[in-house]
Amino acid sequence: MRMDEARGQPSVQDAGLLQGQDELAETLSTFARSAAHLDPHATLVEVVRAAVELVPGCDGASISVVLARRRVMSQAASGDLPRAVDALQERLQEGPCLDAAYQHATVRVSDMATETRWPLFTAAALAEGAAGMLSLQLYVKGHDLGALNLISRRAGALTDESEHVGLMFAAHAAVAYSGARREDRMSRALLTQQVIGQAQGILMERYKLTDDGAFALLVRASQHRNVKLRDLARQLARSGEWAGPRPGPAESPRSPAGAPGRIDVPKTAMEPDGHP
Repeated sequence: MRMDEARGQPSVQDAGLLQGQDELAETLSTFARSAAHLDPHATLVEVVRAAVELVPGCDGASISVVLARRRVMSQAASGDLPRAVDALQERLQEGPCLDAAYQHATVRVSDMATETRWPLFTAAALAEGAAGMLSLQLYVKGHDLGALNLISRRAGALTDESEHVGLMFAAHAAVAYSGARREDRMSRALLTQQVIGQAQGILMERYKLTDDGAFALLVRASQHRNVKLRDLARQLARSGEWAGPRPGPAESPRSPAGAPGRIDVPKTAMEPDGHP
């Protein structure tokens, strides 16, 4: 089975007894819609909080990002225990989160004391107070992956029901996080456009330039100083001080009858991520 087909599927331990119990669907959908309107970090914080509340047997939760198949970083955690468990997987380079991220998509450890797949990790996790764990893949982007980790302080507390609800919850959490990131990108793009417009207005007034001429001057200063256009514009808009070059032949002065026009950011001035 390919990785994209495995994501969202039960682990090999799931007996399949609870597949028809979808009563939480409406609650989870409401959660996803509301969380998607938060900023990305606040969304992750809300995800781990809601996981502890909604998933049976879950005493703690974290969202981890696995970078380049090796580094485990906690993006959000409900407390010290899940944060410590993430740190153990990073240090020991083994554990359910790494397997969930790259191999099985869903990994459940019912009892750390009897688990044999990651002996170093399970012994250390038990010492921290984690008796059970459920890791669910959230997303894959190149060699970087995200996983939702659910921790139990009691052996056997994470059951088939926990896994079934956890899989539903992880699917909605992934949708919420994607929506939050999309809204954040749109907000940042709008803010960048506004800041560049303010900077253009300052240069137009100071040097009697057209809007195109002011933008060309900003681009030339950005390239000369090796500073991102948005950062240069923000500095000018905040301080009103211009340390860049004076207008040259490429920046034609505004005619007396001229007036500022619409601000269009050409693609040649965009950063590789699609933003100025």
